[in-house]
Amino acid sequence: MTSRSKSWLLHYILAAMIFAVIDVVWILTVALPQYQRSIPELMAAEPQLAGAGFFYLIFVAGIVQYGVRPLELNAPLSQRIAAGALFGFFSYATWALTAFSILKDFPLGVAITDILWGTGASGVVVWLTLMVSRELKKSRRQQPVP
Repeated sequence: MTSRSKSWLLHYILAAMIFAVIDVVWILTVALPQYQRSIPELMAAEPQLAGAGFFYLIFVAGIVQYGVRPLELNAPLSQRIAAGALFGFFSYATWALTAFSILKDFPLGVAITDILWGTGASGVVVWLTLMVSRELKKSRRQQPVP
């Protein structure tokens, strides 16, 4: 595996762990109660975990490719965060506005909340991924060579 591939994979793993933690907290504390209150008739008795898993795999790849951009070493942090946030905005807006357009009585407030979450969470994941990556690189450089 090339160093470029290793770098991309490392950033993917970091971003996946970070996104999983913050998204689970978001779902359990905000999204699930909001969906249960607003659209209980659309809620499945049990979530489709395979579908959720595929979403995470694909979505995190997009965050890394378009936001983190580990192969573009000179890209400014602010540009990466903005690009990650935009990726989240476009991705979540696609779902939320489609649901609002085609599902009976899908609340606009739920759509707006989802879009804001996707935008903010994606930008934060980019930022945290890059900060953790930077700290890992520092700690590797400081380790004595045996």
